[in-house]
Amino acid sequence: MPTPLSIAAGFTGLVSVAGSLQALIGATLLSRFRRGETAADDALRSIARTWPAITVLKPLHGDELLLDDALDSICLQEYPAFQIVFGVQSTQDTAIPVVERLKARHPNVDITLVVDDAEHGPNRKIGNLINMYGAAHHDIIVVSDSDIHVTPNYLKHVVSALEKPGTDLITTLYAGRPATGSLVQQLGACQINHNFLPGVMMSRLLGRQDCLGATMALTRQKLEAIGGLRALVDHVADDAELGRLIRQQGGDIAIAPTLTHTTVGEQSLTELLAHELRWGRTVKNVEPLGYGLSSIQLPLFWAIACVLFRPNTRLSWMILALTWFLRAISASMVDRATKCPLPAGIPFLPVRDWLSAAIMVGSARGSRVAWRGRTVHIARRTKNSAASGTTTQPGTNRSV
Repeated sequence: MPTPLSIAAGFTGLVSVAGSLQALIGATLLSRFRRGETAADDALRSIARTWPAITVLKPLHGDELLLDDALDSICLQEYPAFQIVFGVQSTQDTAIPVVERLKARHPNVDITLVVDDAEHGPNRKIGNLINMYGAAHHDIIVVSDSDIHVTPNYLKHVVSALEKPGTDLITTLYAGRPATGSLVQQLGACQINHNFLPGVMMSRLLGRQDCLGATMALTRQKLEAIGGLRALVDHVADDAELGRLIRQQGGDIAIAPTLTHTTVGEQSLTELLAHELRWGRTVKNVEPLGYGLSSIQLPLFWAIACVLFRPNTRLSWMILALTWFLRAISASMVDRATKCPLPAGIPFLPVRDWLSAAIMVGSARGSRVAWRGRTVHIARRTKNSAASGTTTQPGTNRSV
């Protein structure tokens, strides 16, 4: 009769192999997505058409690492008519000089800066957007995070995708870009690129339509039909709530054929883990079962656990070697697809998986997170949660 350790080793070994295959499939899907992006770029160049005017809303909070570079990329759009509205909630915000430099550098771009300290609820990002919304001139609204780096055709891809029948909300994939290339930042980018991205591709393959908060694009009419930005202000994960409201009305959420990059700027391991713990707790409260099942995305954690359960068995070590080999292949595929190589990524894959496992364990308990200068209580959606001031329904936006 098998011993409990043998059963545990067998289970963890099977999960590690399944996780390796999932990573390979996700990396393959991501590579296919990037090839589709190239084809979409070619199509844009070959078609002459009229483009509708759009407004991009960029809520800001401090002078983040690579902020100038990220904001400059939205100013360099090859799009005929677009407005950019930047917003801060303090006259002392260090992002203001960055915006002023952008305005001087791009005099032909319609740039508006809104400074308004009004708060409308627990979610300061949405409160900032509510303050900015009155300055938006156009009927297509693109909400884009401050740390997102985009290609020159970003807005064209977003608008083209939004124009497809039945599509009411557009989001974009994003890869991690280490700000300085430090080991901590590479570990942060590794979580996004090697775990999160393949997982998103697999979830789309299985029919999920999640909204990723790095980009949220929709028409003014659709936004107002779901209650406007005020419908999101009581929710830490505004992206998940917006996606839920759109799906509730029968609309589809599509991914535009363009990959963006988000700055990973944490300066210390403590800062990185604190950020990922906030992220983990929010995702766990949106979809606890799905969050738990996502542990399959940590195959090296399971393979090492298999060895720990049965260290004297050759099969356990073979599973670990196979898992690391397959994981390295999928990680290399993702690095090529994202054009964001992480030199420390493959050697530190076991460390990354164990850190992620620790984050998942830490996310299982506790519902209070430090977020933008305040402590926010995260709770699952209930009928009375909004009325009581509790922040509800968190989601998958890394900027949380």
